[in-house]
Amino acid sequence: MTSAIDDLLADAAVSLPAPRTFSVPAALCRLAADAALAAPAAEVYRASQAGQRLGIVSRWVLNEPGAALHMDRLAADPEAGVHLTEDQLDIEGALVFACLLYLTGHPESAQFWWQIAAGAGHRAAAYCLHLHHLELGESREAQHWYRQVIHASTGASAPDGEFLEGLEIFARYVRHNGSAASPPTGGLEAEINRLASRNSGCAIVSRPDRRLAERLHDFCARR
Repeated sequence: MTSAIDDLLADAAVSLPAPRTFSVPAALCRLAADAALAAPAAEVYRASQAGQRLGIVSRWVLNEPGAALHMDRLAADPEAGVHLTEDQLDIEGALVFACLLYLTGHPESAQFWWQIAAGAGHRAAAYCLHLHHLELGESREAQHWYRQVIHASTGASAPDGEFLEGLEIFARYVRHNGSAASPPTGGLEAEINRLASRNSGCAIVSRPDRRLAERLHDFCARR
């Protein structure tokens, strides 16, 4: 009986491999390979860069002299409705409002107001839409708005490739060195959220009101 048990134990024994020495260079190579596999694709990188540039451009627009004045012109009259007539449309105000919406976390509404301004021939709004669609990975739409930047039919001469390259260089400089252009304050963000909360059943933030315009005046005065 003892011999039979010994035979069973011998058959069930698991042979252990010889201990392996730990190779630091091999481990580093494996980590590098894993990092390469996890690296973002070119499209993801391009989208990230477009989002950064759009943030820079939007802050620049918000800090431009006259931004609050244009918001005044766009703001709804308390005695009137919120719908715009053609005479009430301030194109620069639509651009400023769109950039403020983007910076405060309302990209869909920003796209709507950029489209209003770009449809009226505003090249900066078309450029914002180009970057916005690049950020979303929507190449076809991004190309459409890029063509609008180049071929917009206004009295001014169309920007050439050097002009757009200059914008890219400026955006890279600001990204690496910072900018004096201030981001929206918490007060501005609160006013945008207040407007958004009034739009029951609609995802688009409607026309700004006087209260938001006054808050933007305060923001500009503190700079």
